[in-house]
Amino acid sequence: MMKHVIIGNGPAGVVAAETLRSIDPDADITLIGDEAEPPYSRMAIPYLLVGKIGEAGTYLRKDADHFGRLKVRMVVARVESIDVNAQSVRLNNGSILHYDRLLIATGSHPVRPPIPGMDSPGVLSCWTLEDARAIAASVKPGSRVLQMGAGFIGCIIMEALKLRGPQLTMVEMGDRMVPRMMDEVAGGMIQRWCDRKGVAVRTGRRVVSIVQNEAVLTVTLDDGEKFEVDVVICATGVKPNLAMLAGSGIEMDAGVLVDEFMQTSIPGVYAAGDVTEAIEFGTGRRTLNAIQPDAVEQARIAALNMAGKSSASQGSFVFNVLDTMGLISTSFGQWQGVPGGDFAQLLDEKNFRYLRLAFDGDLLVGANTIGHTEHVGVLRGLIQGKTRLGEWKARLVANPLAVKEAYLAKGLARVS
Repeated sequence: MMKHVIIGNGPAGVVAAETLRSIDPDADITLIGDEAEPPYSRMAIPYLLVGKIGEAGTYLRKDADHFGRLKVRMVVARVESIDVNAQSVRLNNGSILHYDRLLIATGSHPVRPPIPGMDSPGVLSCWTLEDARAIAASVKPGSRVLQMGAGFIGCIIMEALKLRGPQLTMVEMGDRMVPRMMDEVAGGMIQRWCDRKGVAVRTGRRVVSIVQNEAVLTVTLDDGEKFEVDVVICATGVKPNLAMLAGSGIEMDAGVLVDEFMQTSIPGVYAAGDVTEAIEFGTGRRTLNAIQPDAVEQARIAALNMAGKSSASQGSFVFNVLDTMGLISTSFGQWQGVPGGDFAQLLDEKNFRYLRLAFDGDLLVGANTIGHTEHVGVLRGLIQGKTRLGEWKARLVANPLAVKEAYLAKGLARVS
């Protein structure tokens, strides 16, 4: 009987366990998580904060007996170390679990910058259900809230906070909002939209100190501007959870290094999700790409290989869709462009609509959009299909809105 141990019970860990069970009905499968709650989705926490769902609505599987029925053993503990020679993991409760195949799906954790006062009680993160409970107790209509970070996750948190009715200010050290997702034009457009919706945004600025005096926090920015607030939300990015891998011999850089089969440098040990530094689609570079669709696909591929069914990844693919208080923006692939490549752009500032296409020769390799939701599937298909556009490239440069016609002309649409 094959013995599988999965560290991490987020979306990647859950999909891996389910995939393993679907292939091998007799395998011994253990799923380890370090939070008391059933496996849940962090991406559902904003919906919890605005009251659209209860805590149970964040659970990845709604049936309480789901994992019991699959005969997946659930362990609540933290992994302290991995011994790849003994093929075992040591838990913080002192127990040791042995494995034939191991999956590291430990996800990531919020980064808290080394700023004086960051450990104050009024400074909160928004990553766990416990965090969500603290925010719900602290952020009320009229509360004064300052959020640090306006990246992808930060903007999702910001929208949930805004719906709770506070006076909200955002501070982003980058020169624009969502700087790792959108170019300067798009980031500036999102900022103007936020200003219109009553969220004050400071870009190119950073917090240098936080002082708590009873219930009031005084936040000072690098230009001397000060804010007196009730709550500070830290949303300054995440990093992979790698601590338990120290001394294991598993190769790491910014994350766990994996090949196209999601196997690490140690045979029989795999990794998936936010913790991985995987090969990127289109560039061949290893990169962190902490988005749930990638995590789930990596987990599926890892599980297939763990069960002896060879499967290879086409590479992690940048694909983000962000709803900022009703303004939909997207980024695809190499949206920043490539050396020697060119762009096509369509801009309607007044109506908050923007479309920019990035080319490498006659290949569409990336895109940014705002307000053009009708083109999402077409853009992804053209980029991931590595479709040679030929004469259609000139047409797209002249009219970027012709992407659907290009898609159809290249025969990418399915015949119904």
